[in-house]
Amino acid sequence: MIAKKDIIKRFVSYVTVDTESDPESNTTPSTSKQWDLANSLAKELIAIGMQEVSIDDNAYIMATLPSNVDHKVPTIGFISHFDTSPDFTGANVKPRVIDLYDGKDIVLNKEQNIILSPSYFEDLLLYVGDTLIVTDGTTLLGADDKAGITEIVSAMEYLIQHPEIKHGTIKVGFTPDEEIGRGAHKFDVEKFGADYAYTMDGSQVGELEYENFNAAGAKVTVKGKIVHPGYAKGKMVNSMYIATDFINSLPRLETPEHTEDYQGFFHLHDIEGSVDETVLKYIIRDHDKDHFEARKEMMQQLTDEINAEYGREVISIEIKDQYFNMKEKVEPVKHIVDIAEKAMKQLNIEPIIKPIRGGTDGSQLSYMGLPCPNIFAGGHNFHGRYEYVPVESMIKATEVICKIAELTALKPKS
Repeated sequence: MIAKKDIIKRFVSYVTVDTESDPESNTTPSTSKQWDLANSLAKELIAIGMQEVSIDDNAYIMATLPSNVDHKVPTIGFISHFDTSPDFTGANVKPRVIDLYDGKDIVLNKEQNIILSPSYFEDLLLYVGDTLIVTDGTTLLGADDKAGITEIVSAMEYLIQHPEIKHGTIKVGFTPDEEIGRGAHKFDVEKFGADYAYTMDGSQVGELEYENFNAAGAKVTVKGKIVHPGYAKGKMVNSMYIATDFINSLPRLETPEHTEDYQGFFHLHDIEGSVDETVLKYIIRDHDKDHFEARKEMMQQLTDEINAEYGREVISIEIKDQYFNMKEKVEPVKHIVDIAEKAMKQLNIEPIIKPIRGGTDGSQLSYMGLPCPNIFAGGHNFHGRYEYVPVESMIKATEVICKIAELTALKPKS
């Protein structure tokens, strides 16, 4: 049995280290502070008895747990990321442990009247009686994905301490910069050496995912003309008005707050404007590849139409693909999903198989030759002040890792 106090201690030690990534940086990792946790993780892996522990020049960490069976079985991997989202500050995280959650409102910050309430976040009611770890309302928590790291390290430590549990060779990998879409960019799949892997980066207990969005980012730049407003007639061109036309011309109901399940969207996540220039930043998401391409084409056509209306280029767009739906790469080896599903059922966890409305390192890794479904890590309300994680969920995820390792060792490699 995984000790609750050890899970809490390990998780708290991780989330109190600031590892926020930076999309404007060109380095890997994107922030130097990610090295603080990366270096300590490498040391910890050595301390618990992992072999072949390495950390490269870009802070990618890899380690091996050797097989303890005498027959050939697949080499499997478990992967998580140690950076946190730049959407909300991860500096000075002050986690608070709530024992035996009673199903009522949780006052995160009395002074600022910040309340985590089940009347708004209904999933809280799934965890009545559990031990929750929450924020103080001024930062995110970092369960995305330090819960995953906690679970992987704890599982490896447990397997090392319990050699009676039979398993094949297990690889673990921890990456920087997943939150800004670069977590797998410099991941050395050949060095990692796994036949397939699992990212521990999901949310609710039971989540098991092998489909995700196709994803792109778009930067729309609108050029205006600034002149003195007292003499502006026929001369001033206000870029913010043109930008507003662009925004309002996209389907209003095809945004994150109006979509679910397999429905895609356009998401305007950043805007910076003046009369002279306005920059819009979008993410484009869709599970269906054809619909994804159509969304990108719609934005390009809208750009062309606005330029035609003004008779010159007042607006430009730059669209970059970010990652693709892993389903195409996982379905041919669907047995790896079946193993994870079986592991959950044997632990009395009801599998929740659904598409990811986002992406993980695994989506990119699957296209790099490492099929990589995603498993729950237990956290909720990622990327904000209301983030929380039940400790029991982290324990269950740790047990799933151990059970997958055990089940894989029963299946001879063909």
